[in-house]
Amino acid sequence: MAFDHDLAARVREGLHEVAGTLPDEKRMFGGLCFLLAGNMCCGILGDRLIARVGPAAYPALLNQPGAGEMDFTGRPMKGMIMVDADVVADDAVLRQWLKRCLDFVLTLPPK
Repeated sequence: MAFDHDLAARVREGLHEVAGTLPDEKRMFGGLCFLLAGNMCCGILGDRLIARVGPAAYPALLNQPGAGEMDFTGRPMKGMIMVDADVVADDAVLRQWLKRCLDFVLTLPPK
């Protein structure tokens, strides 16, 4: 599956601003994923943001506008949320999602 290159550029820039570093990039899940310290932070699948927020924040964040379960196999991936393109079209909202992802990924040991 292809991914939205404009959204990729915005995520790249947003992660640089939020994390203070450029993320590594890797093709995963049929899209593009961004990694910090070897851990997946977020990604893009089609025109949607994949947000890795962790299992603790997952239930509450599913209630956010445009948020839904990430489901590839018939079972949701706990801690991973898909966010609709129209929601992350707003730069401020995209940065909020990126901050949530970063907050979780920084709790993980580097790989």
